[in-house]
Amino acid sequence: MKYVTFGTAALAAAGLTIALAPASTAPDPDTCLVGYVWREARPTDRVCVTPKVRDRTALENRLKYMNWIPGAYGPHTCVKGMVWREAFAGDDVCVNQKSRNEALRDNAEAADRRVTAKLWITTYRLGPQDNGDGTATTTSTDDIERLKLNGSHYNVGQVRLFIYYNTGKLFWSGTVKAAQNGAYPGGSWGMQTGKFDCSAPGKPANAYARAQDVTSGRWSPKVAVRVGCAVY
Repeated sequence: MKYVTFGTAALAAAGLTIALAPASTAPDPDTCLVGYVWREARPTDRVCVTPKVRDRTALENRLKYMNWIPGAYGPHTCVKGMVWREAFAGDDVCVNQKSRNEALRDNAEAADRRVTAKLWITTYRLGPQDNGDGTATTTSTDDIERLKLNGSHYNVGQVRLFIYYNTGKLFWSGTVKAAQNGAYPGGSWGMQTGKFDCSAPGKPANAYARAQDVTSGRWSPKVAVRVGCAVY
């Protein structure tokens, strides 16, 4: 049997349609936290700033030719009272001192304004349960460490949590609300899973944890973990 390949033009002429692969919908790695946008002092400038700063930056770019004069620093010497913005290396758009200071500050805080979806794992123990009558109850597993998932640099709001076996089978899932915390930028959270930490010398990880920022759709990196051990 012979197989014939038709080009897209030929198929279109014949009245046939082709299902094209959808474009990737993964969030951009430079996705800003809610309330921030890309500054775009140049097309590749993805420092996250307030919308007000972005609008001002665009205006500064449009007016740059009016603020350049020939002088000690070449044809792009600033008129008196203005300085180079320096939002990036080689940025010689002339602005006032306040605007340049703000550009430098925005650069310094850039990493804290992105949805980087950081994830790390700690452990905890249950300890005795207070019965409310002056007594406490313990079980044989209270001293066994359990897994706690933690995250920072998320949008304030819902975060989905997952632990998958390396085979792809779901082991555990949950949701948590990220909230503002002065210790971390953006929204941060911590979630006790109730699942035992099965890590031990000579026992490689058999699973991984991930978290998803629901607002942006951005995923955290995978964090290796060992789960599913028998505990008595």
